[in-house]
Amino acid sequence: MARVSPEDFPDPAVDSTLADKAGQSRAVLAGGCFWCVEAVYKNLEGVSSVKSGYAGGTAETADYQRVSSGTTDHAEAVEVVYDPSRISYGQILKVFLSIAHDPTQRDRQGPDVGRQYRSAIFYAGDEQKRVAEAYIDQLNRAKVFDAPIVTEVAPLEAFFEAETYHQDYAARNPLNPYIVFNAQPKVRKLRSYLAAREKVSNR
Repeated sequence: MARVSPEDFPDPAVDSTLADKAGQSRAVLAGGCFWCVEAVYKNLEGVSSVKSGYAGGTAETADYQRVSSGTTDHAEAVEVVYDPSRISYGQILKVFLSIAHDPTQRDRQGPDVGRQYRSAIFYAGDEQKRVAEAYIDQLNRAKVFDAPIVTEVAPLEAFFEAETYHQDYAARNPLNPYIVFNAQPKVRKLRSYLAAREKVSNR
């Protein structure tokens, strides 16, 4: 668990620079149940789309039943498509590490246990790898968390979109007890973080 609030969470010292013009970049991240991580990024400024899916394994095993068994190499993951002129890759990771999940939990996240719920950053290219590894090292050195970060940094081989009923699940099922207790607090935390940033920028 983080020792500081998202509002006081350190920015990445090593980051990609903002692009000169609008475009599309993507980040593939795994932080436990994809419903919760998707819900957070759906509410983040600069993000144009978020898809739930699977990463780390093969096409043959990229279905919910097999991934849930814990016998594949897949992790439940999200594909975040964002505008690199509005938000940097490092800031995408800041939200991932401070709000979307607890990166100190190995092969689990809250009530969900198994390697399919592991914490992972699937990088697409050397720049994403450089930013991710540097940020994790920075946070560990600063002891921002009460335990070491266990997030895997691995190359993105492929992202497989999950079944239709998983997409936008938290928004479509706001009364589901799992969503109420696990996803909605993270969304509230994100909104509080964004509001605090807005106040600072308007000073």
